[in-house]
Amino acid sequence: MSSSLFLPMLREWSRETQYPKHILEFCTPNTSWNSGARETFESYYRKQRRKQARLVLQPPSNMHETLDGYRKYFNQIVGFFVVEDHILHTTQGLVNRAYIDELWEMALSKTIAALRTHSSYCSDPSLVLDLKNLIVLFADTLQGYGFPVNQLFDMLLEVQDQYSETLLKKWAGVFRTILDSDNYSPIPVSNEEVYRKIVGQFPFQDAELEKQPFPKKFPFSEFVPKVYSQIKEFIYACLKFSEDLHLRMAWDRHGFPWQRGWNPSLPSQLVQIIINTTHLEKSCKFLEEFITNITNVLPETVHTTKLYGTTTFKDARHAAEEEIYTNLNQKIDQFLQLADYDWMAPEPGSRASDYLVDLIGFLRSTFAVFTHLPGQVDVHSTMSLGLIGGNKSRKSGENKNGIVQISRTKEEF
Repeated sequence: MSSSLFLPMLREWSRETQYPKHILEFCTPNTSWNSGARETFESYYRKQRRKQARLVLQPPSNMHETLDGYRKYFNQIVGFFVVEDHILHTTQGLVNRAYIDELWEMALSKTIAALRTHSSYCSDPSLVLDLKNLIVLFADTLQGYGFPVNQLFDMLLEVQDQYSETLLKKWAGVFRTILDSDNYSPIPVSNEEVYRKIVGQFPFQDAELEKQPFPKKFPFSEFVPKVYSQIKEFIYACLKFSEDLHLRMAWDRHGFPWQRGWNPSLPSQLVQIIINTTHLEKSCKFLEEFITNITNVLPETVHTTKLYGTTTFKDARHAAEEEIYTNLNQKIDQFLQLADYDWMAPEPGSRASDYLVDLIGFLRSTFAVFTHLPGQVDVHSTMSLGLIGGNKSRKSGENKNGIVQISRTKEEF
């Protein structure tokens, strides 16, 4: 901007701020000033501008509510320092570089503090993403005028963390809805079209299932393809923040938010969750390929995707297994506590106690559910169940006749 274009703006600015006409004379070529008047005006100008800077740097209390609030705040600051930069380059001695640098250092610290405070209130990931874009634009603009902005780019890491948290909260709700609506039953397919639609949503291959005639069932419930699709959407949303920045969005370090809050208790539901998480764990290699394709980053550098993704699903599966063991333990306790069998009878009966027969019926139905589990989990559950039942029974039967009854019960089983 030339002095001829700047002077009309300066006159208007002078009227609005009630500055004396000397500021116009100071900026007008060929105006003579004695040294005393110059020094007095320089001191006055800088003092007033510092006061104005503090007002400009004071954010509105509701700035975090809308993007427009942030935009107006940034515009005020940019306008202030663009004027100062122009005065630096078009006047002689009114301001100098040391004064500008001191003012900018103060402004930068206040701006970052304001952004840190207000961004922490934001719960909308779209607003946080728009704020990131505004900060980048704000920093690039002032950097173009020679102001150091490294601290602003450093702060983007904090905004990134805030963005991650808002995404996690949003997708936790999405996955919660998927969990609540799931029927915990294998997906039935009646024709080829439905089958291809499911395998198009989730990378599943099974030669034996392919050969089976219709109707047939996938081993997992609708939870699996829905969660897989939403994980991809979650990754897309995470990577949006790092666009045009030299940042890596570590979406995987937080783990997947779907596991927060699920609490099924029926054995069949828990078994289906184990099956579902097993298939999702196997799908992590496809998610790794997905990230490689959309980021053009070599697979060796995204190994953490596999590490954190598989660990998350393993943890969820182990939690479901532990829930099965706990439920079985409690159920067997209930059977034995309700039993009124006389363990101290002088002669053993001809058949097992009705209560133990009921327990066997429960165990049979439970083992039937276990047949759907992956092999290793099935073995662990069976061994655990046998140990629980055996230990409880031994504690209950304290004499020879009790042992005989336990043996007969086992024979019936």
